[in-house]
Amino acid sequence: MLNANITPVVEEAGLEVRLARSALDLQGAQRLRYRVFIEELGAPGGPLVDPVLRLERDALDGYFDHLVLVDRRRDPETLDHVIGVYRLLPCERARALGRFYCDSEYDLTPLRLLGRKLVELGRSCVDPEHRRGPAMMLLWKGLADYVLTRDIEILFGVASFHGADPAPHAMALSYLHHFHRAPESMRVRALPGHFHPMDQMPPDAIDKRMALAAVPPLIRAYLRLGGFVGDGAFIDHEFNTTDVCLIMDTSAMSDRHLDYYARKAPRA
Repeated sequence: MLNANITPVVEEAGLEVRLARSALDLQGAQRLRYRVFIEELGAPGGPLVDPVLRLERDALDGYFDHLVLVDRRRDPETLDHVIGVYRLLPCERARALGRFYCDSEYDLTPLRLLGRKLVELGRSCVDPEHRRGPAMMLLWKGLADYVLTRDIEILFGVASFHGADPAPHAMALSYLHHFHRAPESMRVRALPGHFHPMDQMPPDAIDKRMALAAVPPLIRAYLRLGGFVGDGAFIDHEFNTTDVCLIMDTSAMSDRHLDYYARKAPRA
């Protein structure tokens, strides 16, 4: 779904974050996803992946808002103008669709029973050349604006460790299980058949510093804001990843974290 209902954030280097507002924006997001997930990370991808046009897409793309970080110095016709992306599905649109993307990986019943405003996050990626610059902060500003202006209460979505073999991630997964598992009232669980228990090590055997360093940066960012993970990892062979479900309750954030979060939202 193309929607421009967000205050654009422009950075002096020519970068702008906003919701996709044209077919070229959407295809640019799909081109970036192809470059990162298919070419860089080696994911086989789903049935709608287009290796000729180099687009990573699926049947749900049309229902999502696509938060894009655009380099305004690049020609949109090349589809390389999008250098960062988040895919967002608010709960009212998920109800119309009949599902969230995460329903294919986790039992989301606990979140639905909360009766609160949800938004699902996914397909987050950034161009390799911009991962050490302001790109992630600008995407975060755009996400904060999206959430705060819509009174979203719960953010959730899958985030990934690279590789469909969870063994190399045993310490990091165990750390998340023992120290950052969601409260029972919102503890979603990976679906049978792909469920992998995360408690591979006892808590006293975990070097917390080493474990946290092994957690992907995106997951660490949500942990710093008080985020939790669901129960069990989901082994996703289609994307060659080991997934965990991240959940963040904005009402439970500390005053310090909420102030940090709110200050990242742009002002009109």
